[in-house]
Order: sequence, then structure tokens, then C-alpha cells
Amino acid sequence: MTWLPADFVHPLRVPLPGGYHLRPIAGSDTELDYPAVMGSRERLWSVYGEAWGWPPASMTYQQDFDDLVRHEREIAAHQSFNYALFDDAGTALLGCVYIDPPEKAGADAEISWWVVDDRVGTALQHDLDALVPRWIAEDWPFERPRHVGRDLSWADWLALPDHG
Repeated sequence: MTWLPADFVHPLRVPLPGGYHLRPIAGSDTELDYPAVMGSRERLWSVYGEAWGWPPASMTYQQDFDDLVRHEREIAAHQSFNYALFDDAGTALLGCVYIDPPEKAGADAEISWWVVDDRVGTALQHDLDALVPRWIAEDWPFERPRHVGRDLSWADWLALPDHG
């Protein structure tokens, strides 16, 4: 893909304070991802539903697995990135960060992120909110990243003209 330099190496682990880290998601994470997503589904749908149609109320474990395998392939090909937020023991998936090529004009990457419902408003969410823009600026080769849901609302993002 032309959105990243050919020699770009994506980070494999990004530490957060308090014993947490981000790492690329994989199909093998379904056992932790499915309850995280479905346990926060209503709030996640309120954020991503109109734009992505995700997560559907009827999403099965197999559909989640298939989605994570697709993400894993896209990460390997540098087509898009989904980083999962884990505790350092790797026993809980607590959110995700998405780094995607732009769908809408005016940016060279579109980034969004979330935490599970029971971490909303906590130090973990505040740490993630502080980390993501800094991490993108320092470790990724973007000049005009857009933090969708942060820099502008999802509704404003949907109203933008498509990229290209």
C-alpha cells in the first residue's frame, strides 16, 4: 500500500502506565476480544455503528474470530492496524486502537480507539487518550493523522468527501 513507506516497521508492543500494553490483535485473541466487545456493544455501536456497522447485536464468536483473522492479515500486509489493549498478564482485553488508511479526504491516516465499559472514565482510559496521539506522532510516518471521534465527531467525519 502507498499509505506507508515500504520500510516501515510497525510497533509490536506499546507500554502504558499501570501494567498495560498495546499489541497487534490476532485471531487467537478472540476468547478475550469477544466478551470485551459484546460486553460494551451498545456503547461501541453508538460510536462505530453508523460508520462501520459494528459491532452488530447478532455477532457470533465465529464472526468475531473471522474479523480478527482478517485484521491479523491486514496488519501483516500493512493495510490497516488494530492494536488491542491488554493487561500485562495478557488475561484481559480492555479496548482497541484502529489505525487505518483514510476513507475521507483531508488526512493520511484515520485513528480511533475505545476501552471497555467498565474502564470508561478511569486512569487507564485517560492514559490511553494521552498516549495514542503522542504515539502516532512519534512512531508513525503520518503528516496529517485524523483522530476520528476526537478531532471531529463521527457525524462530521461521515459528512466529509471520500478520499481520492
